[in-house]
Amino acid sequence: MADFKKINAQIYAKTATSFSPDTIYWKKLGVPTLVKEFGAIDYIDFSPVEPYLFAVTASVRVQIYNPVTKLVVKNITKFQEGAHCGSFRNDGNLLVAGDDLGKVRLFDVSTKSILRFFQGHKAPVHRTFFNADGHHVSSFSDDKTVRYWDIATEKHLATYSEHSDYVRAGCTSPVSPNIILSGGYDRKINMYDTRTNEKVLSLDHGSPVESLIFLPSGGIFISAGGTSVNVYDALAGGRKIAQLSQHHKTVTCLQLASEGKRLLSGSLDRHVKIYDIATYQVVHTIDNTNGVLSLGVSKNDDTLVTGMVDGLIAIHRRDSDKGKDEEEKGKARSKGRARFNNIFESADQQITDFRHDKIEQFDRMLKKYEYNRALDSVFVASVMGKTPEKTVALIKELIRRKGLQRALKDRKHSFLVKFIGFVLRHIGDYRFTPTLVDAANILLDVYEEEFGQFAGTDVGKMFINLSRRLKKEEKILNEFLEVQGLLEMISAAADLNQPALGDEEKESDLQVSLSAQKQGVISVE
Repeated sequence: MADFKKINAQIYAKTATSFSPDTIYWKKLGVPTLVKEFGAIDYIDFSPVEPYLFAVTASVRVQIYNPVTKLVVKNITKFQEGAHCGSFRNDGNLLVAGDDLGKVRLFDVSTKSILRFFQGHKAPVHRTFFNADGHHVSSFSDDKTVRYWDIATEKHLATYSEHSDYVRAGCTSPVSPNIILSGGYDRKINMYDTRTNEKVLSLDHGSPVESLIFLPSGGIFISAGGTSVNVYDALAGGRKIAQLSQHHKTVTCLQLASEGKRLLSGSLDRHVKIYDIATYQVVHTIDNTNGVLSLGVSKNDDTLVTGMVDGLIAIHRRDSDKGKDEEEKGKARSKGRARFNNIFESADQQITDFRHDKIEQFDRMLKKYEYNRALDSVFVASVMGKTPEKTVALIKELIRRKGLQRALKDRKHSFLVKFIGFVLRHIGDYRFTPTLVDAANILLDVYEEEFGQFAGTDVGKMFINLSRRLKKEEKILNEFLEVQGLLEMISAAADLNQPALGDEEKESDLQVSLSAQKQGVISVE
């Protein structure tokens, strides 16, 4: 029989116990700064030139951040629908992005003006990238096609329609301007050569493909989909070199770091895994507060940014004050700790076993499926007052097991007063709100037919207070949504009313095309 899995009521991740050179290196990124965006983070891309600004694509905008100040320095909002995959050119002067209307827009980063406007896709464009020469753009769309565009003439040069489902992943070769790689929800990975306009390679990843990336040499590419990351040799006809299965939920994004010597993968399991490209072994893991949708790393590894499903971006910035001397001290501490562990290995093992065997009271009740007693064990003053996260963790586990209804049924008035009081006290805590809202709904469902007998009692008053609090929370949420809408309108209008720049101020040699001049969210007279 499998070991019983205890409830995880731990809020903060534990620190690593091993101090390998990679652990020391990536630990210097320190505690992340969290920034809230308006929607799920679709894509993060770093400019390849100093000061290594990074673009965050979320909702209907692309925001460009300064990695040092962690503040927005550019705000591109000229999208009518959701924006996707704002990515820089290799000189950092231009940025290309797709949207939910099937359009592809090319922006001048310095002026935020639209230079080119590519039309042709019939469905949302989720990925857009510059080719290696910087004069062409490749786009990947839900209309099951890949399109190849010329920037100078704003013309469509080729369409590839070999996929039978959404094309949500793609990349271009870092060394050849003619090689395009696409991945679809049909599980296929196709490689195209623009010189012949033909498919030159086709592989089956085994799951819907979420992300693709080339190694700097251009001869090896890596795909992510499902819970696996696959490595292929393009020069050997697509032979699979390795399969990495370190995540237990869908892998959503891939990035390279340390000049192509390290691979990073982000997943909905909230982890970012860092692999050594030489051995394909995990050398470090970074935990996040929610599922990871996108990630980016600066060229010098000084900044790591992860984007999550709840709209949060975590900006990890390396502590510049720690130099090589500190790294050597860390290695020395690691060696000393290893010697200490060898000396006291047996004692440590006994302590570890003791802690491993220690099970909370509510865990013991859950193991016996005694849901009522488990719930009683966390609704005591010592647990509710000092460690409310344990109470919420048990409620969450009972909801997952569909056992909260059974645990709440036929309860005494005194317990119901205590339960509703706990919900009212902690429902405003953002960590507990989703679980407690679900618990309140289940409580109302259980006692829906018995409200009449609570009239005039303490329980009846508590139910009335709970109803008022839920209505208040709903009102606050609606007010926040109204303010968010106003801010988006003001931001869009301010962006469109920017003054025109003279010729001497333009950093790009490209002139704004006629079709690009006509584009805008709001028409300004």
